[in-house]
Amino acid sequence: MKLKKELRRAIENQEVEIRLTEQNDEKEKKKYNIQNIPALIIGDNVVSQGKVLSEREISKLITQNLYSNAV
Repeated sequence: MKLKKELRRAIENQEVEIRLTEQNDEKEKKKYNIQNIPALIIGDNVVSQGKVLSEREISKLITQNLYSNAV
C-alpha cells in the first residue's frame, strides 16, 4: 500500500500521462520472475522488488525509463 501511495505521488508530478496497473496474479509474478513483493515494473522491466521506493526514487526511474524508450 505504501508503494502505491508513493507511486501516485510520483505520477502526479510527471508531465506525461502514466497509467498505473496493479497486478496480483501469480502468472504475472512468474512472467517477470518476481521473488519479492512489492515489485515495480516500468514498461516491461522489473525496476525494483522487495523494497518500498520513495517518490523521488520512483520519479527518477520513470524519467530514466522514458528517456531510454525514446532513444
